[in-house]
Amino acid sequence: MSVTLDSQPVITRFAPSPTGSLHLGNARTAFFSHLWARKGGGRFILRIEDTDVERSQPRFRGQLMADMRWLGLNWDEGPDTGGPSAPYSQSERGEFYRALFAQLEVNGQAYPCYCTAEELELSRKLQRMSGKPPRYAGTCRQLTAAQRAEREGRALRPALRFAVPNDQIIEFTDAVHGPQRFMSSDIGDFIVRRDDGTPAFFFCNAVDDSAMGVTQVLRGDDHLTNTPRQLMLLDALGMRRPGYGHVGLLVGTDGAPLSKRHGSTSVDEFRARGFLPAAVLNQLFRLGHASDFDGWLPPADMPAHFRPDHLGRAPARFDESQLMHWQKETVERMSVEQVRSWLGSGDPVDFIELVRHNVVLPADADPWRAVVYGDLPPLGEHEQSIIAAAGPGFFAAAAAAHEQSPTDLKTLTKILKERTGRKGAELYMPLRVALTGQTHGPELGPLLKLMPLKTALRRLESHAQNS
Repeated sequence: MSVTLDSQPVITRFAPSPTGSLHLGNARTAFFSHLWARKGGGRFILRIEDTDVERSQPRFRGQLMADMRWLGLNWDEGPDTGGPSAPYSQSERGEFYRALFAQLEVNGQAYPCYCTAEELELSRKLQRMSGKPPRYAGTCRQLTAAQRAEREGRALRPALRFAVPNDQIIEFTDAVHGPQRFMSSDIGDFIVRRDDGTPAFFFCNAVDDSAMGVTQVLRGDDHLTNTPRQLMLLDALGMRRPGYGHVGLLVGTDGAPLSKRHGSTSVDEFRARGFLPAAVLNQLFRLGHASDFDGWLPPADMPAHFRPDHLGRAPARFDESQLMHWQKETVERMSVEQVRSWLGSGDPVDFIELVRHNVVLPADADPWRAVVYGDLPPLGEHEQSIIAAAGPGFFAAAAAAHEQSPTDLKTLTKILKERTGRKGAELYMPLRVALTGQTHGPELGPLLKLMPLKTALRRLESHAQNS
């Protein structure tokens, strides 16, 4: 008989494997789990699933924890904070797992399997050839003590398989997909402990969720078919079932799984490019989740607008252009000092105030630094045509007007209008292109005030000579 949840605050978890950078899809799962816990005043747990000794690395563990903190996804229990269910790294929970393995074996619910990888592959091949779904054939399930001893004598290291009950119905209600029903007869006996003695994902993931008091597991729908296996395990061990919810995966704009060919895919890559955590969270908040609020949200307000019943089954398409939108919205809401710190350049406040509305990523400020302090890049064809249409006489007059009014654009343009007869765009556009190299951007008047006098004059005089 299964042991189910009592009425209690929501306790969620994020359980990454430290085998690489924090992928955007995994970050979204962590974010939704964090929101669900915060929405109801519950708890959010970080557990490190590092039983894959060969692939798990301390540097990845440290990086993913740093990325989560950068996003503001702080945990209530975890490897560095401790908690009532410590330890929170699976590599340190071996004694707990061994006791459960022994319980399964004593109760006849698990057995050693000596099948080699080659034997298992041959069995699967024969099953596929006969039109059957490939699953373990139960070869070692009924071995006698003598047969096991013979295999031990050949130094075969056994894995431990869970003995799936026959003709059992496994039912649960998925928080995203609704009622689910599986037949145990369609599931072959599966490995709970590998032949090297380490616990398999199916096993330690399930028992840790139960032992740590997790009430709601949220993960990608590629794990949906794992759930009946894990529920059978928990029922066999007399452990409490958490609730499960499986959200649609994150994909690229082409509908394919999000990968490097779509551009940046990890949190640290977006962070390195200068994206802001609030921008990333505003984008993730709307990927596979229908909110009751369409505009930009401060992260602190997101739990109140999170709707677990509005999580989506369909794959969610990540589009970086949408992230750019939320990034711009975030920058607009920052103070001058916050923008200055984010740019990390020590620019004067006057410069920050002037260019902040033209900057989405830190690199966007570089061209405007060149406009004010450095050398302009070569003009594009369109900009060259504007300079040519104005003619050298216009720029000679502009240089003379600048000498009379070097920092006051209003007076400068008044003088220039009187001397050339030009007005409106015919006056301002060639002047802007000559001084900034661009046809758009921050207001020209404040830019002119920031430019060294000799720089502005040199640019005007160069077009008077070369146009």
